[in-house]
Amino acid sequence: MGIRVLIVDQERIFADALAARLGAEQDIEVVGAVQPKAAGPWPVERHRADVVLLDADLPGEAGNRLGSELSRRDGRAGIIMLTSSCGPARVVEAIRAGAAGWVRKDESLQHLVRVIRGVARGETWLPPAETGNVVRLLLQQQDRHREVERLLAALTPRERAVLACLTQGTARRESVAEQLHLSVNTVRTHQRNLMAKLGVHSALEAVALTRDALSAAAPPRS
Repeated sequence: MGIRVLIVDQERIFADALAARLGAEQDIEVVGAVQPKAAGPWPVERHRADVVLLDADLPGEAGNRLGSELSRRDGRAGIIMLTSSCGPARVVEAIRAGAAGWVRKDESLQHLVRVIRGVARGETWLPPAETGNVVRLLLQQQDRHREVERLLAALTPRERAVLACLTQGTARRESVAEQLHLSVNTVRTHQRNLMAKLGVHSALEAVALTRDALSAAAPPRS
């Protein structure tokens, strides 16, 4: 049975051309070449793909968001990000979104086919020139995450609740007070204390520092 490949790319001409070239490989079956808007929320489910070639150059963070969604909805499909440029920060974000491979669009077809076959076997692939930088950046982020966790552990439950409200976009103290059934003065005190413990000078800085850690710790919505 061949490797079922789905191509999700914003450039229709590129997607169709790539589908035709990959379709010539005996062990690869292209099950679709779609644009993100036409694909619907979870194109993997519709096409039952083993490997998804996903455009990493979608506007904003759309590529990573779609990759993360695909990973959650169907963990069987390996995701390979296709991009016109490279850089360790972008690769790290793709990895965190669930990507198993990262390939530039100007690489040879033979190279892409090797990566597809490897990802279909459960392997991962990173650009050799970026591997060292990617590993260093991942380690730095892990160290930063551990430090943030240490700082959060020093907060009281009420301080953490106030911070969670700020992270969720509740900026006005009056709104936080109403949500937590506290007085505005009490919220002001908690906010001042949590900022001191985190070593920041504003609520916005506190949110920027801790958003990822709080999001990871939050229970999933039903």
